[in-house]
Amino acid sequence: MFFLHDILVIIGLSTVVLYLCHRLQVPVIVGFLVTGLLTGPYGFRLVGDIEAVTALSEIGVIALLFTIGLEFSFKNLFEIRRTALIGGTLQMTLTLAAAAGVAHVFGQPWRVAIFIGFLTALSSTAIVMKLLQDRAEVETPQGVNALGILIFQDLIVVPMMILLPFLGGAAQVTQENILLLLAKSAGVVLFTVVATRWVVPWVLLKVTQTQSRELFLLTMVFICLAVASLTYAAGLSLALGAFLAGLVISDEYSHQAMGNILPFRDIFASFFFVSVGMLLDLGFLARHPAYILTIAGGIVLIKAFVATGSSLVVGLPLRAAALVGLAICQIGEFSFILAQTGKSQGLLSGDLYQEFLALSVLTMMATPFLFHFSPRIAEALTRLPLPRRWKRGTSHVHGAKRFHEKDHLVIIGFGMTGRNIAKAARETKIPYAVLDMNPDRVRDEREKGEPIFYGDATHEAVLNHVNIHQARTLVIVINDAAASRRITAIARHLNRRLHIIVRTRFLEEIKPLMDLGANEVVPEEFEASVEIFSRILSRYLLPEDEIHRFVEEIRSDGYAMFRNPSKHATSCPNIGDCMPDMDLRSLRVHGTSPLAGKTIAEANLGNKYRVTVLAVRRDAEIFSIPPAELDLQPEDILFIVGPPEKMMELEKVLRGKRK
Repeated sequence: MFFLHDILVIIGLSTVVLYLCHRLQVPVIVGFLVTGLLTGPYGFRLVGDIEAVTALSEIGVIALLFTIGLEFSFKNLFEIRRTALIGGTLQMTLTLAAAAGVAHVFGQPWRVAIFIGFLTALSSTAIVMKLLQDRAEVETPQGVNALGILIFQDLIVVPMMILLPFLGGAAQVTQENILLLLAKSAGVVLFTVVATRWVVPWVLLKVTQTQSRELFLLTMVFICLAVASLTYAAGLSLALGAFLAGLVISDEYSHQAMGNILPFRDIFASFFFVSVGMLLDLGFLARHPAYILTIAGGIVLIKAFVATGSSLVVGLPLRAAALVGLAICQIGEFSFILAQTGKSQGLLSGDLYQEFLALSVLTMMATPFLFHFSPRIAEALTRLPLPRRWKRGTSHVHGAKRFHEKDHLVIIGFGMTGRNIAKAARETKIPYAVLDMNPDRVRDEREKGEPIFYGDATHEAVLNHVNIHQARTLVIVINDAAASRRITAIARHLNRRLHIIVRTRFLEEIKPLMDLGANEVVPEEFEASVEIFSRILSRYLLPEDEIHRFVEEIRSDGYAMFRNPSKHATSCPNIGDCMPDMDLRSLRVHGTSPLAGKTIAEANLGNKYRVTVLAVRRDAEIFSIPPAELDLQPEDILFIVGPPEKMMELEKVLRGKRK
């Protein structure tokens, strides 16, 4: 009952603290750390059985790292191999060397100094990924590069754990020990490959064929605990085994596994962060506030500087590289595991261990706030008198010459949406250019003939490279809200006639983008609701034309609620703004249409449908204000203005469907 009382106190106080954090817009991880500070032996001593809480926290670590492993796969590692190998190696090596050097200067022996370098070099995958997911920036250049470095850090923990006995003096560096080290590493790699390729997929296939949710959940838990136990028996950590267990399950079963494990992870992981907060001696922090804050600030600065430099070497522009550096400048959760093992090996004394805990908790708590201000800091860095190649990125694509088309479409971002837009433009023979910040993707797509260029579109010179001055339309489909705003402002400044369309994740981004000069902003939240409701209507067997009309009305009313006319945009960007009862559309003439082969005069569109043909597009040729004797040929595209209801009637006729 006493242990139940401790759990009740932790959960109850966490609820209050997390509510306050929500009101203050402070991340939940900080709330859990604060809860640990308040309830721990160095706080108000509200919890008596610290060992039981620590045991729960170990389960939390296992669940946390198991889900992190689920999010990774060998395929993901291969796609970001350059960032992980080059950027990760540079970040780990330079940070470790800097931290070890400083520790040795302050009087620590080299074996302890190297161990301190281990602890300092690692960052928090859990915190960084949570913050990136909250801001929908996982797929941005900074998100991808941060993930690559974090994956490398998580994997490099394996040799770190194996080396701890040598640093602690419990094992001698002999030929037999080195061979044992290599054998353990090879065994871990071999086990992961075999389990991922053959064993686990076969087991999970048999389990999923039963369609039993309970059996699937128990199998997930068993695999997680079994692999963790095996690695522990081999002399490694339970947490490392949990990560490997998640890695072998990833791919086709990872989403279902994540859905089943997630509630347990959130509950038990909260105990991990609470237990970390409990370990911090507030008295120690109060006795050395200036010293601890100075060292914590130094760690943040060194890690941010090193990670930024490593990202620049990989090829990222300065802005994105700085965002990576500010994201991974904290001490991570793997460091706690290493620290506990190192303490048992005699590498950390009591005061040094408390100093490490204080520094870790402070850097973790500072991360969300640094993350919030990181776009402003990155923008300030780009205004410094630094080399242009740093600001634009050092990655390049061979043969990428300046784009010289006119009246073309510019696409920023080549994810799924960008690919679909490019495909539509290619099939309709609209000239276009693409800008993307993934150098490997750019290189691969250029080899396929895609007019794609590497570059950070937040720089004027990069936009000039795709001839933004003479472009007709700009489409921004990236997941970086700050970058979208900056690109919109620069593009509007460079081309006052440019029609700018921006896709955004959230409704609150519409007004800032419109104020900066965007003509249209498409919020995914709103469009998703419209698409879902249109499908609901179709299930209730409403006529297709009524669904189409209803969806158009929703979009018209909905966007009117969000849209404020931009002072930078044209005074009448859409015909509906000036003539509410009129619409401008492009309609294709199909071969089955009764109007195919007739002239515009013979079609009698003006009298019959009350519409006006503004232009006719035939392949690459455009007939502006076409003469009445121009014949309408199959596959012609008519640009027509008229009442929306008449447009729908005419569209049926042009498709070959009579009224």
